[in-house]
Amino acid sequence: MLDILIGRGRNGPDSDEKVGLGSIRRPVIGLALGGGAARGFAHIGIVRTLVAHGILPNVVVGTSIGAVVGGAYAAGQLDRLEDWARSLQPRSVISYLDIRLNGSGLIGGTKLAAELEAAMGPSLIEELPVKFATVATEVRTGHEIWLTHGRIVDAMRASYALPGIFAPVLVGDRWLVDGALVNPVPVSAARAFGAEIVIAANLSSDVFAHSTTIYSHGPAPAVTIAETPEVLDPAPPKRGFGRFFSAERTMKREFFGTANRPGISTIMVDAFNIMQDRITRARLAGDPPDLLISPRVGQIGWFDFHRADDLIAYGARAAERAIESIQEAIGILVPPSGDTAAPTAKAIKE
Repeated sequence: MLDILIGRGRNGPDSDEKVGLGSIRRPVIGLALGGGAARGFAHIGIVRTLVAHGILPNVVVGTSIGAVVGGAYAAGQLDRLEDWARSLQPRSVISYLDIRLNGSGLIGGTKLAAELEAAMGPSLIEELPVKFATVATEVRTGHEIWLTHGRIVDAMRASYALPGIFAPVLVGDRWLVDGALVNPVPVSAARAFGAEIVIAANLSSDVFAHSTTIYSHGPAPAVTIAETPEVLDPAPPKRGFGRFFSAERTMKREFFGTANRPGISTIMVDAFNIMQDRITRARLAGDPPDLLISPRVGQIGWFDFHRADDLIAYGARAAERAIESIQEAIGILVPPSGDTAAPTAKAIKE
């Protein structure tokens, strides 16, 4: 059973905890990773860069894809997640989408969940070496739900269950969907769990740039409203495997769309994108992080999971630009010990 918290309901780490640097207490660093579907692979580059500079988050909270990357880091499985992400190709992405026409989501999500299960194993959130939580939304009430206990894979699934695309996840007696509906970049949750410095990663800073499709079917047929199937020349009937593969291609074309016409998923995701952008702006204005990292990933589509190499590079580049500011913030909050001056950014890196 997952532990469910609504609102600010849990204290963070002991403020007297000492972490490295001899007798000087290092501030508790929180990392809030936002949602953004495939664009979330940029979080891998961000986390890699922070760790390379000796900036090790003590608290990690993720929404949607941020929950997946954050959970992989907290569980010590970031290498495995990165290897899998870099191996994805357009057709292999399709293979993970168990599209269905019944139920409460266009994608069942069992194949993706199985991949996460293989990577994460039976890890429990409460046993992780880093304090970790995911953010989800309760469908019936609209409450923001923080998942802090139980199987990490279940918490991830609940956090990335994009309404209409993925089926909601039942946790206890609550149906949970994507946390980006209420808190796309969970700065408030990271603070509630004790973070003194919150570094946030926002993937929505340029969401309206041009994106691409992961499945190309060629141009859509030029059919006007006045035309009906009876007017068009009927295609010769297909039999056996030909009919099956034709139906499969048609279903995927309607789901993903083409370069000239958006599909069902594209319309739903773009609408969600607009909503998430507005919510993100409002939430960050009301509860801003100490440092905000915003990779420029708007030119990459939400389903472009095959572009992990580019996304990881974009994330690393954005994080590298923020390193100096992050180190300065840490240096300000580290109190002197006796007559010893506060450590410099270089000392923190070491």
